[in-house]
Amino acid sequence: MEHHVSWLTHLVNQILGAPALALLKALHIKPSYPDTPIPEHVVMALTVLVVGTVLALLLRARLSVERPGASQQIAELLLTNPMGFGINDVLEENAGHHWQKYVPVVGSVALFILLSNLFGVFPFFSSPTANATVPLACAIITFIYFNWQGLRHHGPFRYLKTFTGGVHWSLWLLIVPVEIISTTARLLSLTVRLWANIFASDLIYGLFLGLFTGLAVWAGTKSAIAGIVLGVFPALAPIAFIILHVFVSVVQTYVFAILPAVYIGLATADEH
Repeated sequence: MEHHVSWLTHLVNQILGAPALALLKALHIKPSYPDTPIPEHVVMALTVLVVGTVLALLLRARLSVERPGASQQIAELLLTNPMGFGINDVLEENAGHHWQKYVPVVGSVALFILLSNLFGVFPFFSSPTANATVPLACAIITFIYFNWQGLRHHGPFRYLKTFTGGVHWSLWLLIVPVEIISTTARLLSLTVRLWANIFASDLIYGLFLGLFTGLAVWAGTKSAIAGIVLGVFPALAPIAFIILHVFVSVVQTYVFAILPAVYIGLATADEH
């Protein structure tokens, strides 16, 4: 498979590629592409962190109660909105009475995913979440976090007891393995759902753009007028798929916010 990387990934590898390659060699890890030991999705994920941090600092400097700006209003809509799919809305509905303390972690992961998904809209960039390792990392953070909250809320013994499903001890041998497998499977569920949707969105965009472009070029060899007419489709295709990608990005961010909220609610519930 042909290996495509952005100009930013080339630049980062020119600056940091040699130290990264030396570190990987010391760890006995052989990169798939020695010329770019820092892969595209890692560079894009780090870029998302930098962009998100800069945006947060700029927003913080402009916060105002009397005259909130456009950026502040957008940020407030991400937290709570009339449609009820803001981060606060999701946690309040699903994460229990102390949902406010979960906002920093769940909100940070959700905003990282939103920015990562939207990166694919911009030229010369790509969505890091289109690589399975990035959604897996987000899923691992979520998995550790909701289990940690369960342990803090119940204590180790009571939290482990929640995996018995409240049945008689004679059935624990049947129920406990099922509960453990079901809980662990959330890692796979979170990862595959996000990765598959963003990967498919990028793939469909590339396939249809190539199809329309090839059709326009073929028509142009037959008739100049036909080539011009059909050339409208590859010109308009990016707009349609950008809208689709933005929609998919928002929906997947919402899903990755509501599921951790549900998992936290289940892990910290006093009755099972």
